[in-house]
Amino acid sequence: MWLYLGVISACFLGLYDVSRKHALQNNAAMPVLFVSCLCSALIAAAAVILSRTSNDFMTACALYIAPVSPVAHLHLFIKSVIVSASWIFAYFAMKHLPISIASPVGATCPLWTVLAAIIFFGEHLTIAQYIGITLMLGSYFWLSAVGGKEGIKFHANIWIFFVLFSAVLGAASGIYDKYLIQTLLYPPLAVQAWFLIYLVPVLAVVMLFWFKNRASDSLFSWRWTIPLIAIMLIFADILYFRAISHPGSLISILSTVRASCVLISFLIGGIIFSEHRLKSKALAVGGIIIGTCCMFFPA
Repeated sequence: MWLYLGVISACFLGLYDVSRKHALQNNAAMPVLFVSCLCSALIAAAAVILSRTSNDFMTACALYIAPVSPVAHLHLFIKSVIVSASWIFAYFAMKHLPISIASPVGATCPLWTVLAAIIFFGEHLTIAQYIGITLMLGSYFWLSAVGGKEGIKFHANIWIFFVLFSAVLGAASGIYDKYLIQTLLYPPLAVQAWFLIYLVPVLAVVMLFWFKNRASDSLFSWRWTIPLIAIMLIFADILYFRAISHPGSLISILSTVRASCVLISFLIGGIIFSEHRLKSKALAVGGIIIGTCCMFFPA
């Protein structure tokens, strides 16, 4: 059962990427990010309120948000700052790059997670992980070659660096999640709900700076996919947390399955937005997926 939940979660993550790309086309990135996060926060706030007023109902639905301490709120606010920075880079990159390039490059997050674990926690690589890193780097360079034919030079394109910055910060957020949930034992749904709520004040400050310095062509228009971004992400995370709480679930397999969301965003997004050289890019996507699988092999 938990594996099916992981697969469905990955599907929602892929659709989340497609929704982002649709909402960002010829649209201002910061308002799209802020409004979608506001939609997420409203849903999370409703879950928190219902957990206080209808405890039994939320518990029966496995959506109960447990209370957390003031110190925990500070920790979750810090998580919101990290995620805000990651998503700002990701949204600007998604706006300016083809989804068939942005999503595969962003899917290298497990690589940065493992490297961070080596640097900060003194972990050692297995042979399989060395193979995984080699495959992912090779896929990255292949994607770079294909992107060059579309005028996207990876070594000189600021939006490629934005995707990489986003992936590195996403890896930092993942490691921080591990600390919050496994070390400090914070309830996963509480972590999810409160960090979504705290995203709003953090991004509101960024929005003030954006509003004062925005370019004349940074106009915002409403898209039906903006609230869809929030819905897809929340469903993906709820299913993921349910999967990891299931007896016998394996986090290594679930992490790999979730990384396969790039297949959804690559195939559906590439077709919907009529992007070029999908067959050539598919080789890189396959390498990234196989490399991701290798990253989670214990030996």
